[in-house]
Amino acid sequence: MKIVAVNISEKKGETKHPVDAVECRVDHGIVGDAHAGNWHRQISLLGVESIAKMKQYGIDGLCTGKFAENFTTEGIQLYTLPVGTKLRIGETIHEVTQIGKKCHAHEGCEVARAVGVCIMPREGIFTKVLKGGIVRPGDDIEILD
Repeated sequence: MKIVAVNISEKKGETKHPVDAVECRVDHGIVGDAHAGNWHRQISLLGVESIAKMKQYGIDGLCTGKFAENFTTEGIQLYTLPVGTKLRIGETIHEVTQIGKKCHAHEGCEVARAVGVCIMPREGIFTKVLKGGIVRPGDDIEILD
């Protein structure tokens, strides 16, 4: 189980773009990301396995960050993790706070508008940062519970 990509956006409503590394702060999320703040959805995660499900619709350009996820993962069914699960991601520790979310197709989600469906509301998860540090592509993910 590992991180495939780390992604940020400077403004809400924009797709995220990959970066080489991010700094995660306790009670904040990712430094420089528009969705950071002292709330329960500091960081979003989505697996490449979920992204592959969307590719069956024949959409071009479904790369990391297109679903507004901060961390693109591989080798773990994120949406099966119970709320409260703790994860070590690189040198950081996170707690799962929410599974899925409301679809924002009516607010301009590019994927949902184009296809009529998006995987993030069903299979994406959210975490809050319990121990800060740097996360990079290639970092391991470990379930601590």
